[in-house]
Amino acid sequence: MTPPGPSETIGAVLTDIEGTTTSISFVYDVLFPYAAARLDDYCGRSDPGPELAAALSQLRGEYDKEAAKGVALAPFGAGYARRLMAEDRKSTGLKLLQGVIWEEGYLSGALQGHVFPDVPEALAAWRAAGLRLRVFSSGSVRAQQLLFGYSDFGDLTPLFEGFHDTTTGPKREAASYAAIAAAYGLPAREILYLSDVREELDAAAAAGLRTGLLVRPGNRPAEPGGHAVYGDFSVI
Repeated sequence: MTPPGPSETIGAVLTDIEGTTTSISFVYDVLFPYAAARLDDYCGRSDPGPELAAALSQLRGEYDKEAAKGVALAPFGAGYARRLMAEDRKSTGLKLLQGVIWEEGYLSGALQGHVFPDVPEALAAWRAAGLRLRVFSSGSVRAQQLLFGYSDFGDLTPLFEGFHDTTTGPKREAASYAAIAAAYGLPAREILYLSDVREELDAAAAAGLRTGLLVRPGNRPAEPGGHAVYGDFSVI
């Protein structure tokens, strides 16, 4: 299932981040440890700002739902956040909390967002060709904006018209991609979704989107199924 080129029917590109625009090692070896080392501080603040308070409130709601189901949990706080991180849970509250922590790192210069070298040129070329670009990642919208805004290729956020996270819906459910197509205001068949995760691509295809599987160094092995396969953005 090879997606058509920009001159045919594709009007927009929707891209994942981890393993697609950005190396998995940056997320797991840089971003996650940075956040984990600061969870006690951020979860224990007596007077959090509005963004941190909102993140902790969301996280607390998720904690209470688990506790109500009889799940054995330690007291709410950094320990719960670490448990979610260890389980690689796509928790909206955790992602919001991580985004707040990472913002401090980006603003201080301690963090710089990684993108593969082929990504900025391809994004700029697609945008120049009239394609509309959005991001769909399990990381919070703010975390996405920070990674691209403070990337090692400068501020790439002007290339995108929108960012979507798990508040739009789970990445492995077709309804999430239908919602993004509606946000674009385009027929689903005119949107190309790029990701390194087969299950996400299956969900996007079920919603009618075109799909492409990124196979980059360090990515987890994935069977392509009926999805087109690309080594990087330059060949799309």
